[in-house]
Amino acid sequence: MALIGLSSLLAASSFAEEPAQNKAPTRADWLKLSALPDWSGVWTPNVSDQNAQIKTNPVPWAPGIEPQIAYLVAEEKAGRPRGLFVNCLPEAMPSWMLISHNALEILFTPGRVTLLGEADGGRLRRIYTDGRKHPDDPDPTFHGHSVGHWEGKALVVDTIGVLPEAYLAVSEAVGIPNNGDLHVVERIHLSDKDKDVLADDIEITAPHVLTKPWQTTRSYFRQRAQKYDIEEGVCLQGYFAERKDKQGNAVWLPAPQTADGNPAAPP
Repeated sequence: MALIGLSSLLAASSFAEEPAQNKAPTRADWLKLSALPDWSGVWTPNVSDQNAQIKTNPVPWAPGIEPQIAYLVAEEKAGRPRGLFVNCLPEAMPSWMLISHNALEILFTPGRVTLLGEADGGRLRRIYTDGRKHPDDPDPTFHGHSVGHWEGKALVVDTIGVLPEAYLAVSEAVGIPNNGDLHVVERIHLSDKDKDVLADDIEITAPHVLTKPWQTTRSYFRQRAQKYDIEEGVCLQGYFAERKDKQGNAVWLPAPQTADGNPAAPP
């Protein structure tokens, strides 16, 4: 029994020395959330402003990238859009924040801000605000590793560890893989003029495709009515048709597709 007691004491001592982010949140931690700005509701991207930003604040593409972008732009204008995301992989960072047409929701919990989106089968970003640092050698993911801190009413977010295959896109048909070493810094805040507008000031460093860091801003409108609730969006669902099997069970069967990966029109 003495050994068991000693083990319990050692475990308790070890827990007491753990970093703050490893501990369960306290009631005080939850109460602190009330001091944060109100980002409740559903946020809809301002698509018109997305398009205007690209025209007035063009991306500083590297010389070797410009011909690729020009070709994609020409194909889009000719009615043959490339369709960067028809393979149903996530739009990923930074394209989610740059070109998405889907609404998002923002949740505050102790030590974390979570962004939920409609597309990609339930899009998700975790922004850690518990003081942790980036891992020394992060495993690349579609949305990367994000840490943030509050500067007044603005959330400053630093993101690294994004897969090199993730696009830096200016539309759903024009973009290029970031090709590695992507670094994104965001300053997310409510507009000074309208508390139902959320601004995301973004600086993107992509040394393999840009000549210099690109600074741009995206904005979102708040929707509070229940009819604007976040909906589930599963990209692959459109690749299947709802049918019945021989036993009468509801099943998915592959639907015909065009050469570019889009669902084919019914015969």
